[in-house]
Amino acid sequence: MSEAAQETAPPPAKAPEPERESFGQAFLQGLWAANTVTVTILAVVLALVIGGILIIVSDPDVMAQYGYFTARPGDALQSSWEVVRDAYASLFKGAIVDPAAVSDWISGDGGWERVFAPISETLTYTTPLVFTGLSVALAFRGGLFNIGAQGQAIVGVILAALAGFLIPLPPVLHLIVALLAGALGGAIWGFIPGFLKARTGAHEVINTIMLNYVALYFLTWIIIQKGVQNPERTDAISKPVESSAQLPRLLGDNLRVHAGIILAVLVTWGVAWLLNRSTLGFELRAVGNNPDASRTAGISVTTTYIAVMVIAGALAGLGGANMVVGSTADALTPLVVAQIGFDGILVALLGRVKPWGVALAALLFGALRAGGNTMQSVSSISLELVTVLQALIVIFIAAPALVKAIFRLRAARAARLSTSLAKGW
Repeated sequence: MSEAAQETAPPPAKAPEPERESFGQAFLQGLWAANTVTVTILAVVLALVIGGILIIVSDPDVMAQYGYFTARPGDALQSSWEVVRDAYASLFKGAIVDPAAVSDWISGDGGWERVFAPISETLTYTTPLVFTGLSVALAFRGGLFNIGAQGQAIVGVILAALAGFLIPLPPVLHLIVALLAGALGGAIWGFIPGFLKARTGAHEVINTIMLNYVALYFLTWIIIQKGVQNPERTDAISKPVESSAQLPRLLGDNLRVHAGIILAVLVTWGVAWLLNRSTLGFELRAVGNNPDASRTAGISVTTTYIAVMVIAGALAGLGGANMVVGSTADALTPLVVAQIGFDGILVALLGRVKPWGVALAALLFGALRAGGNTMQSVSSISLELVTVLQALIVIFIAAPALVKAIFRLRAARAARLSTSLAKGW
């Protein structure tokens, strides 16, 4: 081509710039992607579906109608729908709110306490699970599997109760001492496996499991000792904790929710700050990810292991203390701690060992427990079904590949979605 032709030729057209994806488009495309929120919600949905099937199978009247399913399928299907609907409606009413109670309150036929009773029960069950869940989660982040939250909670409840009825103190100071005693008891019980792990390499799982039994039998022994056992009772129960060592109730004496839930939120914030903002938290996460590299970098792995288990034990001890200085009980019994330590493991897993995730998981478990009581009394559904629902949720959460395969989720696009979030709408 001649130079004149080149000079008169139009410049090459620019390639069109790709249209930037808006936040709304990114959100809608990521809604069915395999991100954490979607997988968690679908895991709960799957658990509820399987739970509904179990409700149907466990109802003899409904199963009898399936005997003539081919002749009149409508009877079996209608009954199945009604029994599942009533069961889950009772679960909702017992965990969150009963619409009938709200209507009665508005019309003046009922009081406000009935409206807030379900959420009060949910928060009451949630409070100790937050502490034990944080205990397990913190140990996980440090590379340790703390199976001993149950034992740490037991020792915590023992010392908290003893401080609650053996030490005469003014009201506010008495409560603080009882809570600190519970945290101290859990910290001591967490120090033992942490020290053994750091100094001798003894596996923390075995140590904490054995210490659970030691703590349980210590509880059953100390209850019947002179000065501890209630002199007015012949069964295994201690003296009641003084009212000066009790956490105040937030919604009056007739509702059980107490200030422990506020303490649980503050402790959750504290653990999040510890993990993400402090030097100890950085060392803890580094040791949990790679102890050999951390040791090479100058971090004391032995000190970190001990510190992690002491803090984890203190958290579990606070959970145990809440069982006697809260509104669940006011005295020591062999079953005063229930299963909050073992449930804390499930809460930590469901919360993906992140502090605020643990708090939300504890809230879900508390709602299931509170609603399960209502479901059992109203719909005659076994309370064990709630435990099955909890286990199913954790199973599906722990197996995200299964949830992805069932619902055919796309791969998560976290990077593109976060970019859209950063750029705005």
